[in-house]
Amino acid sequence: MKSERIFDYVRDVDTALIINGGENQIDKTFFYITGAKSGIFEGSALFIRPDEVKIITSELEEQAARETGYDVIIFKTRDEFNEIIKKIFENHTNIGINYSAVSLEQYKNILKIIPDKEFIDISQSILEARKIKEDDEISKIREAAKIASDSLEDVIPKIREGMTEIELAAEVVYAMMKNGASGESFSTIVAFGKNSSMPHYFPGKTKLKKGDFVLIDYGAVYQRYCSDTTRTMVFGRASEEQKEIYEIVKRAQHESMIKIKENVNGRDIDKIARDIIDSTKYKGRFIHSLGHGVGLDVHDHAALSPSYDFVLKSNMVVTDEPGIYVPDVGGVRIEDDVLVKKDGYEQLTTSTKDLIEL
Repeated sequence: MKSERIFDYVRDVDTALIINGGENQIDKTFFYITGAKSGIFEGSALFIRPDEVKIITSELEEQAARETGYDVIIFKTRDEFNEIIKKIFENHTNIGINYSAVSLEQYKNILKIIPDKEFIDISQSILEARKIKEDDEISKIREAAKIASDSLEDVIPKIREGMTEIELAAEVVYAMMKNGASGESFSTIVAFGKNSSMPHYFPGKTKLKKGDFVLIDYGAVYQRYCSDTTRTMVFGRASEEQKEIYEIVKRAQHESMIKIKENVNGRDIDKIARDIIDSTKYKGRFIHSLGHGVGLDVHDHAALSPSYDFVLKSNMVVTDEPGIYVPDVGGVRIEDDVLVKKDGYEQLTTSTKDLIEL
């Protein structure tokens, strides 16, 4: 049970409180534990023990909560919520809290409700549990990856001269929703021409013209789990420089990805890709880490980075996304979601990596 796993890396605590604030203060661990398919669960909480989960929520989310199969306690007012928390934790002294997901205001409120407790940070234990995906999680990520890959095929024929980056981003999101996504993993990035040299560019009103790079970084959400993939194309015939940049990035991704397997250090995988790029005239133009974990959050955890000592384990899902970014010229990034296995890997996103000239 996931409720057991979150206690694996802590001592002296076997009871936890997961608490949600407003819409922008939702702890994804709430959904990791409950598997709730619907609902936002603002202002809700979980009482967790290794063999027990209770959902404390309002009438607004009662139906979604009961569909999980866990015990549900309903409150109608904040005073009722406070009394429920007080009563349910009254016989527990040490209580685990996910400090990384609790605001200072939330923490102060918890202290007011149950002031006589010893609160223990279990955020690292939760993170360790969430890094290694269970079969149901892998199935959802695999479907999210399929939706993203299929959607690109649907979008490519709609790319036309004169369309704006915002228009293409809208086509990408529409295709993902039509193919079964509940939403996008993050705000879709579409960058034309020199704008593609900015890794976290926001799409604007730039219009597509011949010779432009077309970089699309996007992901689908399926039953709350994310995918994250990037493809870079050229509108019209690619120049020799564009082809050169693309092939270097493609090789960097291939050579690094084939080394992914259990017990390999993510820092070493990053180095493979970085050394390939730095051996060319584009040295220093790979300006971010090679990859990150994917799960309930699109950036679930750090993974493949030159500055992070991270040993890969079977059933982790990470991205492999080398890039070259040249200001005033453009950039190329190729990104895929990869499932780590004992003796290798499985690439979950499947769009072609051949250079497409539109």
